[in-house]
This record gives sequence, structure tokens and C-alpha cells, in this order.
Amino acid sequence: MFWEIPTYRMVDGERIDGAWCHVWRRHRVDSRYFVADLTVYADGAIGCGGRTDLDGLGRLLAKDLLAPTDPEAPPFPREPSKWASRNGEPLTPEGFLQEVADRVEQLNGRPTAAQRCWDAIRSFQQDPGEAGRERLRAAYLAVPPHLRIYVLGDMDRQDRPLRILFTEVGERADGDGPVVTAEMHQEVLEYFDRGDRGVESERERRAVQHSDDPSGPGRPVLVSLETVHPRGWPEEPGPFMLRNDFPARIEFAGASYASVVHAYWALAAAEDADRERIREAATGREARDLGGAVRHRSDWADVRLAVMAGLLRAKYTQHPGLARVLLSTGDARISYTGLWDAPFWRDVPDGRGRNWVGRLLELTRSELLAEQLFPAEENGAAVP
Repeated sequence: MFWEIPTYRMVDGERIDGAWCHVWRRHRVDSRYFVADLTVYADGAIGCGGRTDLDGLGRLLAKDLLAPTDPEAPPFPREPSKWASRNGEPLTPEGFLQEVADRVEQLNGRPTAAQRCWDAIRSFQQDPGEAGRERLRAAYLAVPPHLRIYVLGDMDRQDRPLRILFTEVGERADGDGPVVTAEMHQEVLEYFDRGDRGVESERERRAVQHSDDPSGPGRPVLVSLETVHPRGWPEEPGPFMLRNDFPARIEFAGASYASVVHAYWALAAAEDADRERIREAATGREARDLGGAVRHRSDWADVRLAVMAGLLRAKYTQHPGLARVLLSTGDARISYTGLWDAPFWRDVPDGRGRNWVGRLLELTRSELLAEQLFPAEENGAAVP
């Protein structure tokens, strides 16, 4: 079963995380099945045409009111050999109910059946006796049958090492596989040991390759809000200075502009007269309105990102006070929101937003910090 995450619902102001998948639901009138969403939440609530729980889901499955697979689809052909088969056990209502219970555990951050199986494997490696093997067998059988071939994460051998281990010496694995020997049991232990060594080797390799990865969480996201200041911009420095319509005069490409917004839309204009009219606009909003209405240069879609990057660099290098405000955001992701800029430039909750202004502000912040660490004269020094 393929699950989509995340989803959630709110209960008394608390977010309850969930996941959903498709199931087949029987229509109560004509008894035909149709595809429906089944949503499972961390508190055990289950939604599919109504609210229920695990016990209720079990009853719906038992009465054939819900089905995890298409009831009208032809059955899969029977495998000639269980040992040679590359397919897992078929998905049954019972197995699906186990999988849903497992999903609730996962949503709560608790070990799933597969993780508990791995815990049993680790225990068996430490004490490879009969009692440990039985505990491992029980943990393996607790995994939903249709998911057991994935439990080891080995798509070549699948779960065959475990199936060998659970077969008594002298008997055929799966009834039609190889005759199991004591050496094969030992090889399964060596297989797990090799896997552990491989995981540890990969962990050590990544520790070297990713040695510069942050050891802890960064700063919370800084949301740059679009705010109207009818009495004028505040005098005290603050994040509002990050807005592109903040009145910080910049020199760029041989001209002077009252703000980044003035410069951006003036440079977008194809005609000199329009460019000058935008440049002289009384406010950033007026410049935006004028610039959006005029004919743009033919290559504007190709160059606008580079222009914005240059304008932001000019704003913060020409105004040290603004640079300090930007640098004070540290490593926080900058979410540039609002209503007046196109989704290309801002963060939009529905996923359409590209947040390019926010991203370029982060880039400019890094360039400012690099300049502090390595001044221009050092950058330009010859390397022997």
C-alpha cells in the first residue's frame, strides 16, 4: 500500500498528524466499488466516509464494505515456487489492518513492526541461541505479510536470509527451496555482520564527507511581511528594511533609484520614457503599478533574476545599516511574503511561490559575510 504524507487535522488547537492511502469502498446502494481516500491519524482515528478506529476498520473490512485492493480485479496467478518467487504475500484485509496499525505507531514516533524486527535481529546477533531465534521469528511474523520481503531492505535477497534462519536444519526452506544446513544458518549471521560493517563504514565515510553539516537546528524561518506604514517607515531598524520597497536609494548601472522596486521596474521597461517615469514615481507601489503596465524589454524573463540579484547586492553594500539588519538574521531561511509581488518572487502557501527574493536575500547575506571574513583586497591578492 502506498501512503501519502503529510496530512493532519486540528483538535482543540492541537495538530494531529496523519497519512492517507487509496482503498476501494462499496457503494451502499448499488454495491459497486469505487476508489476512496482512507486517512489514518496519530490518535488512532480513521476517516473514510465517516470517522472510525482500528476496530471499526476491521469490521468494515470483514463486511467487505472496504477493500485494500480492487475486488473486481482478476486474482494474481499462483506462484509455482514460493522460494523462487520475487513477489511478496498478497495484500489481504488482515494484512492491511496490520499495516494501518503500524502506520499509527509510526505517526506517533514509535517503532514499527519492521523496526522491532530489526531490534530482534540485533538481539539475536548478540545471543544466537534458540530462544533468540524464536523471538526473532515472532517479530518477523508481526510484520504485515505483504511487507516482509522489504524488511531487510535487500532487494536482491529480500527476506530469504530470515526464511532460511527459521527453517530447521535438514528441511527445505519454504518447502520447495534448498535444504537448510547449519552452515547456512551461520552464513545468515555473517550476512547480518557484513551489513553492520557496511553501515558503519558508510556512516564513517559520511561523517568525513558531511563534516561541515550543521550539528544542530538553524534559526527559525524569518517571515518578511508586507506591511503598510501610513505614518511613514519606523525609525528604529528592523526586518521591515528587508522589503524591496523600503526607501533606500541605490546607484545601479549609471542611474539612481529611490528603492529596489523603483530600479527593478524601471529596468524592466522597454522605452526610455517609461523607464524615467517609473524611476521618478513617488512610492514603491506606484513604481510597481507603472512598471507592470508598460511594455517590457524582450529578454526580461531571462535577465530579471540577475537584475534582482544585482539590485539587492547594491542595496546592502551601499547601506551598511541595512547590511547589519540582514546579517542579524544569521542562517535563518527568509520567507518573503506579501500580495503585491508575483509568486515568482514571494513565498505562497499553496506551493506556487518560488520565494526568489527570499533566496536572493540569503545569497546576499552570505556575500556580505564573506566580504567581512575575506575583504576585497585579500580576495584580489595574488596566490603564489
